[in-house]
Formats: sequence, structure tokens, C-alpha cells
Amino acid sequence: MAHGTTNYNLDQKFDFTAALKKSILMTLAIGAVILAVGIILAMTGGHEHAEGDGHAFHWYERLFANIWINNVYFTGISVIGVFFFAIQYAAQAGWSVALKRIMLSFGYWLPIAGVLMIGSFFLINHDIFHWTHSYLFDKSSPEFDYIIDGKGSYFYWPLEKGTFPLFFVIRMVLFFGFWVFFFNKLKSLSYEEDLQGGTQYFFRLRKWSAIFLIFFAVSSSVSAWDWVLSIDTHWFSTMFGWYVFSSWFVAGLSAITLVTLFLKGKGYLEMVNENHIHDLGKFVFAFSIFWTYIWFSQFLLIYYANIPEETFYFVERLQSDVYSPFIFVNLGLNFFLPFLVLMTRDAKRHGIFLKLVCSLIILGHWFDFFLMIQPGTLGQNGGFGLMEIGMLLVYGSAFVFVVMSNLSKRNLIAKNHPMLEESYHHHI
Repeated sequence: MAHGTTNYNLDQKFDFTAALKKSILMTLAIGAVILAVGIILAMTGGHEHAEGDGHAFHWYERLFANIWINNVYFTGISVIGVFFFAIQYAAQAGWSVALKRIMLSFGYWLPIAGVLMIGSFFLINHDIFHWTHSYLFDKSSPEFDYIIDGKGSYFYWPLEKGTFPLFFVIRMVLFFGFWVFFFNKLKSLSYEEDLQGGTQYFFRLRKWSAIFLIFFAVSSSVSAWDWVLSIDTHWFSTMFGWYVFSSWFVAGLSAITLVTLFLKGKGYLEMVNENHIHDLGKFVFAFSIFWTYIWFSQFLLIYYANIPEETFYFVERLQSDVYSPFIFVNLGLNFFLPFLVLMTRDAKRHGIFLKLVCSLIILGHWFDFFLMIQPGTLGQNGGFGLMEIGMLLVYGSAFVFVVMSNLSKRNLIAKNHPMLEESYHHHI
């Protein structure tokens, strides 16, 4: 073992205490109660009424929209953990060695996310995705929609349009299948490196990380089109894949930072110093600005061109009593707050600032997906209430429980990583 790191306990494991388990499960239970109250209020509160287009709105549509928002959001945070882990190997980064297990642990949610996403799609697709209705593809029907009909093959190929969306489902299964495959491959090589040492595992990890990153570049964009953009089937944006990725990435970075600070606060990760924390803070700061750049670029291009089939997406949100306040919440939490609070060097090195900003960013980017999904599924019947709070708490605490329980099963530090010494001496 390299001389400089012998002072540290490199076999340290995170103790997932009964008290911590209890508090996470209590949060989940509270979320479930709030969700149940929200559902009961929606069922009894006269929410079943006809919309302007004659469609009767039912309480369960709001429940389904919430399931989809959280499916997409937490899938993204999970896969971003694996993505950021792979980036460290592809870039041959040394500073992050002590943090790699935290990034990797997020991937344990992916198999669960896949089951939830694929399972719920079969249950709720007609209430989330307008294009799943067969009459839209029937030229003799008054409901025939030539725009959706033109995109039909993208969903239904090789079957007839309006039947079973085979191509769409195949993509969903393939993306989750390969994400889980790459996660398991990187995980097993990383843990094997702990046992065997040497550099061969590093080079194998670098190769597999590079392959994963190529696949992720394509699959993250296509999944954004499939799972979010296709809700507003008439709308299109050439920047949407980047937009969803940037939102996922900032939320994932914030979650990695919070877990790191939590473990540091409990006395773990002695190798991680304020320079590592500063780097995480810089990533959160930089990619909050990147997300804003994508948000503004998409908005500006559509505003400036003023093409009706593009502008309705923003008009629907900006002119709505339900959603327009959340556009400002979105920008406030995801740009102005991190930009102003994390601008100084000191703020990026102090846990108190990072805990505050990262927690609010995770909430803020949930609102970002809320704004992407609810208007297209619920119209003016949406909103933010008990159902949304409850569902977010249920999903969030389940995600945290899975990450923490798996983090506790292995060493917190990749002790035989060839760049361990570099991480130990990291200084900026």
C-alpha cells in the first residue's frame, strides 16, 4: 500500500444503523400517509369533471402522472451515478478515487427503476401518452391526427400504428437492460480490484466505462424523447435530450455531494478533504449554469422563431394559473440560488452551504420534471399538493434506503485503485 495512505482505514465500511433505517422508513411511511390523504381528497373532492375537449378528468390520472414524474426523475439520478463513475475512469481522474463508491452505489436503484418504469407503462400508458389511443391513427375517424400519425412508426414499428407500441417498449427494455448490465460490469470489476490489486482492473474499467459512455450518450437522449417529449406529441425540440440530461446531471451531482457530506459528518471518508468537497461544489455550480444555458437557449430559439407548433409548449405553461408560478420556482431553485450562494470559493468548501443548495436543487429539478410532464398529461387539472408531496417522499426515501443499504455492504474506499495516492494528496 502506498505510504501516504497507510494512516487511513481503507477497509472502512459504512454502518447502516437501525436508527438511520428507522428514520428513512419513517419518512417513507409519512410520505405514504400524505399520498393516501391526497388520493382520498382527490376522490371525494369533486375532481371528476369535464374538460373543454369533452374528456372527463379522473383523480387517478393525477396519481399516474406523479408515478411517471418520479419514475423518470429517480431513474435519471440513478443512472447519473453510474455515468459520473464511468467519467472518472474514462478521464483517468485521480482526485475522485475516494468518492467512486458513492457514485457507483446509485446504480443499485436501476433494476428497481426498470421494473417500476416498464410495469407502470403497461398500467398507465393511456393516461400519460396521448399517442397510445388507436383512433388517432384511423383516417376515417374525426379524431385522426396527421402529426401523430406521421410519428406513429417511431412508436409502433414493425406493428400496425395504433396497436401495440412494440418499438417503444423494446427501446425501454433495451435501455434498462444495458444500463443494468454496464452497472453490474463496472461494479464487479471495481470490487474485484479491491481483492486483487494491480492495474489490469483499472484498464478494464476504463475500457468498459468508455463503451458505457457511448451507449449512454445515445440512450439518454432517446429515453428523454420517449419518456418525456412524447407526452407533448405535437411539440418538438432539437435540444430536449440535452435538456433532460442536464437536469438529471445536476440532480445526480447534488445527491452525490449530499451523501458525501453525510458520510463525512458521520466520521467516514477521512481521505476526503475540503478540496474534494470544493470540486463537488464546482461541479454543482457549473452544471447549474449549464442547465440554465440549455433552458434559456431552448426558450429563446422557440420564442424568437415564433412558430405556433413550437411555442404552444411554453404558452401552455407560462399562461397557466396552475403552472406559471412553478416556472419561477424552477429558475429560482435551479439557477439563481446555486449561482448566488456558490459563487465564492469558500461557499463551495463549506458543508452548510452545499447541504442547503444541493437539497434545494434536488427539489428544484423535481419541479423541472413536474413542469415537463404534468401540463401534457393533466392540462389545467394538475398542481402541487399532498399527492405530489407524498409520492416524492415515498420514492425519495425508497431510493435513499436502497443506496445506503448497498453502500454499507462493501468498502467505502476503492483501496487498490492505482491513483489512490493522488486522491489523498488532492489540493486545489
